[in-house]
Amino acid sequence: MPFAISDPADPRIEPYRAVRERDLVGRQHRFVAEGEVVLRVLLRQSRFTIESLLLAEGRAESLSDALALLPPDVPVYTANRQVMDAIVGFPIHRGILAIARRPSLPPVEEILAQLPEKALVVGLIGLTNHDNVGGIFRNAAAFGADAVLLDRETCDPLYRKAIRVSVGGALVVPFTRAPSAEALLRALEAASFEVIALSPSGKEVLSQIRPSRRTALLLGAEGPGLPHGLLEKTRSVSIPMSGGFDSLNVATTSGIALHHLTHG
Repeated sequence: MPFAISDPADPRIEPYRAVRERDLVGRQHRFVAEGEVVLRVLLRQSRFTIESLLLAEGRAESLSDALALLPPDVPVYTANRQVMDAIVGFPIHRGILAIARRPSLPPVEEILAQLPEKALVVGLIGLTNHDNVGGIFRNAAAFGADAVLLDRETCDPLYRKAIRVSVGGALVVPFTRAPSAEALLRALEAASFEVIALSPSGKEVLSQIRPSRRTALLLGAEGPGLPHGLLEKTRSVSIPMSGGFDSLNVATTSGIALHHLTHG
């Protein structure tokens, strides 16, 4: 039975207060999942522990099948739109929020050792745009990538907006961080991955590439791209474009490359 909240100051919904501000300062090993599609994905992922839900009035009934999957000790709170907006600090049109606990991230070497003999991973270097990271995770989930590896500069895939843009893909594809781009590359090479680095200046053309038994696709930020030193140590690949245009959104690029590597 959901607990009705009528006072925005109710201490039971403290984790939901001022959502945008907490997006920036962090939540002590927790994250926020927003929207019905994301919630349904989250409920199917055993590595995340859901701590509570906050729903707009009327949403609990339409989510009854999903809520049946919740452990009985997970509280579900409901509030009318005015109270819910006051709690989170802005109009929350989707009317569905969940607080879940983050698992600890394993070392890169550990996550690579757990992958099958035939595997495809994505490496993100210096990506600081949450929309792009979310879009890449969406593509990684859609094309069956086995893992995503991040350097320290790449933004958080479990940031609320990144999860939303990924349509829950950030909750599906395993990921972890490496201490640096160089450490990420060393770990991939030690695990027998052929590393393909996408760059407008790539020496080979994507359409001519055939994936190896173990393939890693590296993507850099729009603008600076991948570091020159990293490109020199990897197999650099480009996507030809017409009219001398040499720039694609990095999330779009990931979709093109992942489709080729899984269906080419």
